[in-house]
Amino acid sequence: MSAAEDPVLHPETLAVRAGYEPAEASNAAKPPIYMTSTFAYASARQAKDIHQAYFDGTGPEVGRPGHIYARLGHPNLDMVETRLAALDGAEAAAVFNSGMATHSAIALAHLRPGDSMVFSRPIYGGTNGLYTGLMPEFGVHAATFADGCDRADMMAAAERALASGPLKLILIESPANPTGAIVDIAMVVELADAIGVRTGVRPLVVIDNTLLGPLMQRPIALGVDLCLTSLTKYCGGHSDLLAGGVSGRAALIQPLRLLRTTLGSHLDPYTSWLLLRSMETVHLRAERAMENARHVAEFLRDHPKVAGITYLGFLAEGTPERRVYDRQCRAAGSTFSFAVTGGEPEAFRFLDALRLLRFAVSLGGSETLITHPATTTHYAILPEERLAGGITDATLRLSVGIEHVDDLIADLSRALDAI
Repeated sequence: MSAAEDPVLHPETLAVRAGYEPAEASNAAKPPIYMTSTFAYASARQAKDIHQAYFDGTGPEVGRPGHIYARLGHPNLDMVETRLAALDGAEAAAVFNSGMATHSAIALAHLRPGDSMVFSRPIYGGTNGLYTGLMPEFGVHAATFADGCDRADMMAAAERALASGPLKLILIESPANPTGAIVDIAMVVELADAIGVRTGVRPLVVIDNTLLGPLMQRPIALGVDLCLTSLTKYCGGHSDLLAGGVSGRAALIQPLRLLRTTLGSHLDPYTSWLLLRSMETVHLRAERAMENARHVAEFLRDHPKVAGITYLGFLAEGTPERRVYDRQCRAAGSTFSFAVTGGEPEAFRFLDALRLLRFAVSLGGSETLITHPATTTHYAILPEERLAGGITDATLRLSVGIEHVDDLIADLSRALDAI
């Protein structure tokens, strides 16, 4: 039995072992890179059988590692997908060349002209652009909700969507980028079930799990249909590759793989190999980054020039958000936002005074990154929509890395003195 199939293995072990067996590659202890664009067939009969297995899901080659052309799939991609599925506790996974390629494939696979969808706010700027910019051009209507722990708020958004057409998809991001806003996953699944009973069409529930990743939150176990992760972030972990993945039931994943073949958005062999290697240490990097983040958050919380902080570990006991956090999250993560006193001028002075922290978009790398969402990652979102999601001109997003925490705090302290 492979590591991916053994239910007793811990996620840390699956991150190292799942998806690769040395016996499959001349007993090499580590996976080789299959740098080929095409694959030779053993016979004309096998060629037909492999195509039948890929496109129809039938025939003698089903379940065998036959490949056709690297855009359709290749051994390194197989390894990454098996490992991601194992970490997420899912039947299968599909991996793409970026997180947004993954989002786009899901949208194109499940939404048609006249359909509607719902998503939570705040949400990543690229995702917002997909559902408020591109998909409306295809006749898809989007409605949003801001309180992820309030069933009435969610239902109101669903009713607005249903007024425009069949509700086919509910997309949540929890914790949300950049504020760490929490969405009650079980509540969303229950809502989708109720809508399905009422209308005869159950919307697909999709979560963007990027901020906590496969180790700190397991949405598949909470009932979501598809769990999406920007693998660029913590799983890649070194700010040197782009990748995205989605896991779920095999029946939902296979159409996404076929659509990926048409879109040409597969992950190439070398990047797959890099990602596979990086996934081996994600738990170590995440643990160090989260420990650093806790100390940094405590420093910022107590600083007189910090107006507010969204670190999940500070959620007040007894609040709906805290109850949901305790139920569905395993840790607070290492990405959060805080606001300096003032507005954009003060935020800019702070950023320009930093010397160690890197002012750049993205998150989840080994280095600590900071950015100003209103003018970078969420620039294209309307100001009123940013405010509705808790993003102000004073908001800064911080992704804490694995450097020595004393150095990080010293740099933050110097920069705050410049305000």
